Amino acid sequence: MKKDKQIFGQAEIELLKEGLKRSYKERFEMATRLFKIHQTMSKATISHKPFISK
Repeated sequence: MKKDKQIFGQAEIELLKEGLKRSYKERFEMATRLFKIHQTMSKATISHKPFISK
């Protein structure tokens, strides 16, 4: 179990290092994309319509 946490820790550090290499423009575009997705998902509603209507 401890080894799994170690692997995940290393993977997170790699992602953070890679994130630091990105330019401000790339970071801004990614944040904007995530914000737009969040906005869309917050407005979404789930409705269920059965295929067969009687």
